Amino acid sequence: MAYTSVIPVFRLDNSLDYVRDKEKTARPKEMSAGSLKEAIDYALNREKTEQAYFEDAIGCTLENAYEDMVATKKQFHKTDKVQGFHLVQSFAEGEVSPELAHLIGVELAEKLLKGEFEVVITTHLNTSHYHNHLVWNSVSMEGGHKYHSNSRSYYKEVRKISDDLCRKYGLSVIQSGWEKGKSYSEWMAERNGKPTWRTAIRSDIREAVNQCFTWNQFVREMERRGYQWKLNRKYIALKAPGMERYIRLRSLGDNYSETAIRQRILQPKKIYPTGPNQKTAKKRRKLTGLQALYYSYLYKMGVFPEKPKRIPYEVREDIRRLDQRLAQADFLQKHGITTLGELKELQNRLGNEISQRLTERRRLYRSNPGCERIGEIAEELKPLRKDLKMAVRIEKISQEMAERLKKAEERETGKTAEKVKTEERKQKER
Repeated sequence: MAYTSVIPVFRLDNSLDYVRDKEKTARPKEMSAGSLKEAIDYALNREKTEQAYFEDAIGCTLENAYEDMVATKKQFHKTDKVQGFHLVQSFAEGEVSPELAHLIGVELAEKLLKGEFEVVITTHLNTSHYHNHLVWNSVSMEGGHKYHSNSRSYYKEVRKISDDLCRKYGLSVIQSGWEKGKSYSEWMAERNGKPTWRTAIRSDIREAVNQCFTWNQFVREMERRGYQWKLNRKYIALKAPGMERYIRLRSLGDNYSETAIRQRILQPKKIYPTGPNQKTAKKRRKLTGLQALYYSYLYKMGVFPEKPKRIPYEVREDIRRLDQRLAQADFLQKHGITTLGELKELQNRLGNEISQRLTERRRLYRSNPGCERIGEIAEELKPLRKDLKMAVRIEKISQEMAERLKKAEERETGKTAEKVKTEERKQKER
């Protein structure tokens, strides 16, 4: 995970000795009254970066960053008030390499400032928690407008971009604070203990997910609670009891998109017995066959919170089809299919139903071409054909998935065996 903080810089000069003193261990909060030059010199302190490789600049040069920023201010006659900003991005101990930490810092600067502000990016390696320093001019090179920093810009821009980059590179993300998808006013209301519509909807979704094992079951459970759905669209929307308008699931935040909810539904549920017969209460049936195969495959893809140590190469290339794999797993659970034999039976049953309706439609075309039943048959055929196509696809894909998992396991076993041999050889040489 990455912790971020943004510090305004109010002066252009002074205090150079403060940051050049190698005995100092200044914390970010101690820099709040510093100068722009002070912040730049602190970021470029070689005693902390250890290597020049972990220093970069955008829109200026490392050697003359301060002078370049001052020139921009003078060009647009904006040399007063806040002079610049100092962002500190700290990573959890042992979670990133120096190279990855610096790469994330550079990408954060590019996405946040969009090339409009001169900025220096350095990565400090002097503590167990590697951290980036971004120091940028308050005045833009493009048009001379000023960068505005406040609570809203922090959570909607700085924190959001930093969290997105952490997800991109497989790092953990801090879950507290203002969640993505909340408006600033909503976040403030919840922070002050005032419930909102979205708070109640998120709570209902979490409760429903914990009670359901398939997507369709989740949809019905929400309907039982009085919700209405708009499902046949790109972005699924729902409406709570008493609300006038529908809202998109994705607008509730990252954890409440259709994909995120489907992933959480697939996670094993912990069934806690209640009542007098606690000891005899039944636990959820263990997944077997095709359903177990899909669960193992999705685990290897890193879908669940408890992720594998590494995503196997054989599975990694299939991540772009994650939505398809989730839909296929949902299909198997919906129809209670665990074996290829059961899948074949479903294919035959669907094929027979399709043939019966086609025969009926051909007969009606000859005897009563204008009847309403022809249109009804056309609508009935759509889901049947869709299910049959899905069943055939799963039959083929499940075999490929099993083969990929087998290859990944064989490769991992081979590595382990080779490692054991290497250790044994080293022991003999000692």
